[in-house]
Amino acid sequence: MIEARELIERRLRTPRSEIGISVVVPVYNNGGDLRLCLGGLRAAIAPDSEIIVVDDGSTDDTASVATGMGLRVVTLTRNSGPAAARNHGAGRARGAILFFVDADVVIAPGAIERVRRFFADHPEHAAVFGSYDARPGCGSMVSRYRNLLHHFVHQRGNPDASTFWAGCGAIRRSVFHEVGGFDAGRFSRASIEDIELGYRLRAAGYRIRLDPGLQGTHLKRWTLASIVRTDIARRALPWSRLILESGHTPDDLNLTTGQRVSAGLVGLAAASVPLGLLRLELLGLTPAALLAVAVLNRSLYAFFRRQGGNRFAVLSLALHFLYYLYSGLTYLYARLEYGTRGAALAVQQVLPVRRAVRPLEHHRLQSRQSPVPGGRLIRHARYFVLQLAKSHLTGKPL
Repeated sequence: MIEARELIERRLRTPRSEIGISVVVPVYNNGGDLRLCLGGLRAAIAPDSEIIVVDDGSTDDTASVATGMGLRVVTLTRNSGPAAARNHGAGRARGAILFFVDADVVIAPGAIERVRRFFADHPEHAAVFGSYDARPGCGSMVSRYRNLLHHFVHQRGNPDASTFWAGCGAIRRSVFHEVGGFDAGRFSRASIEDIELGYRLRAAGYRIRLDPGLQGTHLKRWTLASIVRTDIARRALPWSRLILESGHTPDDLNLTTGQRVSAGLVGLAAASVPLGLLRLELLGLTPAALLAVAVLNRSLYAFFRRQGGNRFAVLSLALHFLYYLYSGLTYLYARLEYGTRGAALAVQQVLPVRRAVRPLEHHRLQSRQSPVPGGRLIRHARYFVLQLAKSHLTGKPL
């Protein structure tokens, strides 16, 4: 184990004088934010470093913002997602360090130099990432909640990180290419491509640092609908699948024990409401569970109050309870989905799929003719299970 660690450190060790940084900025139809992002980068860039903007198939004049500043632009013919865009930028990079910055992030003035110093002083680390600052660019209450939540969680995360974040994160170019870069095939849209990369980095034995001092201002405007949609479809569901596939649940960031317990308590509070209609004493579980969540997250809610006052804190608390509810339900769905894979394989061993799943018309006919009370419901349930099995075996969605 020690020999393996020493080997990794020797491979990562780079003389201070040879460190150069390639800043890679993927962008799609966002010229307004890109202009602010590049302004911050140009003010902080060093002579031996470069900025590479990857236009991910924009349909407007976004690319002209970068070319108008005299910067290098890599243009993709079609929109392929940030994973592919970052990979293309990394393929054109000349620096020993790849510093990924999202187009809607304005880095702090000393961020590039901070990255440079980190890799020079920590040859044992392969990557480093930071967080949004506490001054989000959009002043709406929902956007402030979202960005301040990210800031709070990352500021208190484990410095010896178990994952990676590409909104403001850097990695040694040699290591990036060694592990295969971002998985653009699996993540064709913005999702957890950076988290998955972090999993592969740690699995390969590399160390990742969370640096709270490495920050940038997030400019994105969030709505309640965009938060829920993004959290479920592009965060919670793919991350749950990744956890189940890898068999590893890191006790860090959004997945600490306290966070998981909080999600369970909010789920219990929600479930106790309809159950309370049957047994009134169960209604007492709802306030008790929510109070426990408030106690577990009291430092976060106090932070919200300091940042925006009582009204903002109350709104943030409600949004945070909602976040726990749909995140927990999404994980339960992913577990059910993952568990049916075993059932699908069992069905395949007993009956071929083409025999196990009957045509829909025949299924409906038998359901109508069933002489057994409740037979129609049973047959519908069986049909659904077999279709789900077929979906897993053939790789086609239901």
